[in-house]
Amino acid sequence: MDRNMNHTSGTRGTWRAMMWGGFAILLALPALAMSLGAEGVDWSASDFIIMGALLAIVGLLIEVMMRFVHGWRERRIAIGAVVVLFLLVWAELAVGLIGTPFAGS
Repeated sequence: MDRNMNHTSGTRGTWRAMMWGGFAILLALPALAMSLGAEGVDWSASDFIIMGALLAIVGLLIEVMMRFVHGWRERRIAIGAVVVLFLLVWAELAVGLIGTPFAGS
């Protein structure tokens, strides 16, 4: 019985480490781009805090989905919905796609 538990927790630990590591890399990319002098990348400390909070919320929601949603199909749908919601919030914060009134109105 311990053998199965270790295998399960090892698999869980692997995807968790990959997910959180990927989020850390994603958050570090703008800092790297700014240090290399890429034009158009000008993040302030508050931008990093907001993106870090968004990524933490997404990560926690994915962990909740993995724990409480049963069946891989349902998990993929739930995680896909979380990712789409994250992308919509990110786009809204970046350029104001959804609730921003048109400039010509």
